[in-house]
Amino acid sequence: MFAARRSLRTLATTSARLSTRHLVLPTLPRVARPTRAFSASPRAFKSGSSDVSLSQKLAEELKYEKEANESDEPEFLHTFTSQGIWQIADKPGDNEIVLTRQFGNENIRVVFSVADLQNQDPNEFDEELEEGEKAEDEEPQSEILRAVATITKARYAGDSLVYTSDGRGQPSAGGALELDMTVQNGQFLVENVTFYTDAKLGQDTSVAADWQRRGLYIGPEFNTLDVSLQEQFEKFLEERDIGEGLAFFIPDYAHYKEQKEYVQWLENVKTFVDA
Repeated sequence: MFAARRSLRTLATTSARLSTRHLVLPTLPRVARPTRAFSASPRAFKSGSSDVSLSQKLAEELKYEKEANESDEPEFLHTFTSQGIWQIADKPGDNEIVLTRQFGNENIRVVFSVADLQNQDPNEFDEELEEGEKAEDEEPQSEILRAVATITKARYAGDSLVYTSDGRGQPSAGGALELDMTVQNGQFLVENVTFYTDAKLGQDTSVAADWQRRGLYIGPEFNTLDVSLQEQFEKFLEERDIGEGLAFFIPDYAHYKEQKEYVQWLENVKTFVDA
């Protein structure tokens, strides 16, 4: 009986193998299926859709500013330079303006910045009104700009500072005074008077020198000094033409400089957008 079953299983297996073998079809040649091509690189655009309108608006603003402002040297600047006291160092694109002059054996430098015009807080200097007092009765507050005056006792040889020697290899220049001030309503208001024993430190504008100055004693607050001493300092500055005339000139020139920089900014941005 077991033998009969084995015979039947062998026959069934053989038949299945034969039937499977006969059902195998010949392999057809492969044909490449069409595929869609993709590119990873972005599409190139010559300009954005808003470029033209932005350029036109910049051109309108530029035209308005040039027509509204005089191209010739303003009268206040002509009057100031014709006095021949101060030299103006004004580098296009820079915030700072540097005024320099000589007074006896002193080299004097006054630095101020147009950035102070942009940092004005109209509420910063408001005082509380007394009950019943109207705001329109107050005198309007003028802009406040910072200025730093540095007075160094040294001499120049060409464009280089020369420090005289006392015969012992030590500089005999009298050091430097640095006065931190604010300018408002045609007046200089001194905040601090710092003295540097190293005259070079008063003139050096490098980052290293600035860092070194920060670690030094800046002197007392000016308004804590005896009133008569404050008055003598004010006379000291006025004698060096750091007085009312210069205090009116500084904000005028700051506005003049800011206007020039704004027009140049408009031109630069328009050129960039149009490129």
